[in-house]
Amino acid sequence: MPPTAVSRELTSIPSGVRKKSMLVMEPATNRGGSMAYIDLPELEEMKPRIQDEARYILERTGALGEIFKLLAVREDIYLATDGMVKAYLLAQTELPYATKERIALLVSLENNCKMCVDVHKGIAKMLGMSEAQVNEVLDGIDGIRCDEGEKALLRFCLRASGKDNYRMQPEDLDAVRAVGYSDTQILEAVAIVGYFNYINTLSNVFGLGQ
Repeated sequence: MPPTAVSRELTSIPSGVRKKSMLVMEPATNRGGSMAYIDLPELEEMKPRIQDEARYILERTGALGEIFKLLAVREDIYLATDGMVKAYLLAQTELPYATKERIALLVSLENNCKMCVDVHKGIAKMLGMSEAQVNEVLDGIDGIRCDEGEKALLRFCLRASGKDNYRMQPEDLDAVRAVGYSDTQILEAVAIVGYFNYINTLSNVFGLGQ
């Protein structure tokens, strides 16, 4: 049966980071000279509320990632996105962190979002996944060492991420319920899928990580 509470990987996220943006965890390989298709603001050009988050990141890592800078172009968009990150990815939820990061990687791969794949390879490791476990996800669902129920959920999530998701039927949800997932867990998984379709689109359209 799939877990109904967060796994032991929770303890690998410091409480201070949980209260801040997940963008503090953006790996250093995605920083440096930007080739983005839009002008990205520097610290002094950001709104005061975003500057507070930015200073926290700079104190911990020494640099701001491109995703953070892109969102900082508009304070309302930054705050809305940060709220989703904290609610879906950082909070203690019904799905384990490993499952959430597998969804993140699989959807980002499906959307050909190099930036998000690279970011979440690093984040998955910070959350306790090994290099081998991350590579399993990158090689596809069949090779992931997890139970068949979780694989069914991951396949459902990939289907939900596609442009033909309007074709999904009640039996698609029933198949995921049948392997032990509750409606609230399925809703959470689809919300995470929706978030990554959103952030992948922003990253791809504005040329982040190029």
